[in-house]
Amino acid sequence: MDDVITLTRPPRTLAEAGLSEDLIKELLLKHLYDGSMLDIHQLHNRLKLPGAVLEPILDTLRKNQRVLANTPLESSAAVRYQLTELGMADASNALLKNGYLGPAPITLEHYRNLVAAQSFFHSTITREEIRKAFERIVIDENLLDVLGPALHSGRPILIYGQAGTGKTYICKKMSALLGGNVYLPYAIVVGREIIQYFDPLVHSPVDTETNHSLVRFNEASDPRLLRCHRPVAVSGGELTMDRLEVKYDPAVRISYAPIQMKTNNGIYIIDDMGRQRMPPLELFNRWIIPMEERVDYLTLSTGLHFSVPFDSVLIFSTNLHPLDLADEAFLRRLGYKIHFTPISKEHFTQIWQDLVSQHQVTVEENVLPSLFDRFRATDRDLLPCHPRDLMEIALDIGAYLNNAGTITQRTVMLAWDTYFINLKEG
Repeated sequence: MDDVITLTRPPRTLAEAGLSEDLIKELLLKHLYDGSMLDIHQLHNRLKLPGAVLEPILDTLRKNQRVLANTPLESSAAVRYQLTELGMADASNALLKNGYLGPAPITLEHYRNLVAAQSFFHSTITREEIRKAFERIVIDENLLDVLGPALHSGRPILIYGQAGTGKTYICKKMSALLGGNVYLPYAIVVGREIIQYFDPLVHSPVDTETNHSLVRFNEASDPRLLRCHRPVAVSGGELTMDRLEVKYDPAVRISYAPIQMKTNNGIYIIDDMGRQRMPPLELFNRWIIPMEERVDYLTLSTGLHFSVPFDSVLIFSTNLHPLDLADEAFLRRLGYKIHFTPISKEHFTQIWQDLVSQHQVTVEENVLPSLFDRFRATDRDLLPCHPRDLMEIALDIGAYLNNAGTITQRTVMLAWDTYFINLKEG
């Protein structure tokens, strides 16, 4: 298996880029159609390919009367390229076939090798590492000692417990344990189809200014790749089965990678499991082969089938009891089932005090004892979300009463009455 350095080395030739001349021709025509008149530096910045790759193809397009080479501007020595009428017609046809207009893609094989080289599953998580990652978070050490091995295993994880126990918050924080950054492509070519891969809602570049500024001819790594934090995505009740397949948008004629493919080398959290529009078992069944073989099978709008790595830490999170989602035989496939429970009085106090310090809040004496009395009287569990939620509402009320930044017994009890539903009321 190639290492990351080899796989991210800038291509010097079309063969090293792994792309066909026809694909680059069409992409060049589309960019010239969009940009009107562009020099080699601008085309390099748009396609993320070096001049040594682009210039021979531009020469061919010029000889075939698809492109004109205009004289340079006084401020630049670079020749400016412009489409001819024949070139405009070819560019229009290219856009009708595929509307993708961005950096040159990498090949599917390149992508598979890149995911394998950057796999989190090559690493080991230790007890010390997980404690360091959560050192500023109030969490039970016994829970950490379950989460650590679960994440290290790479097996699917089911976490369950009532709402407000911190399931989603803790899962997102687990991404810090994956370690390091990864290289992700702007796009991938499968057959003759370009699939847009980079998604700013899922992928976070390490250095936004560098990654989106003009690329340089002496790049240390392939400009078709972005150096990003390991991806973390969360899908909730809005998740539908079609989001797990390649999406083709006929309006713009672009194919988009599915959400689980975008989270390769990272974490994919399916939140509120059981609240989706499809039965939980249908969603679980969609993951049987990817979970067991670490391979996912997808289909393009053209009908072409292809496989991609399934290299995400897959986490299902639910407020329901696991047996309400699937039978025990199926749940065994998920490996780790982790129960998030209410917190102790000591942990509640610690979270409260951390928030007081963080927001520089003045708290009247006996506010916290009064809160605990109310929890006990109403037989409510203490949850990690309660200190923050009650404090925020109490501060809102205090500001309204011209006592901003201060929490009193009156404001916190008003916050209680606003926050909790009285189950005895009809």
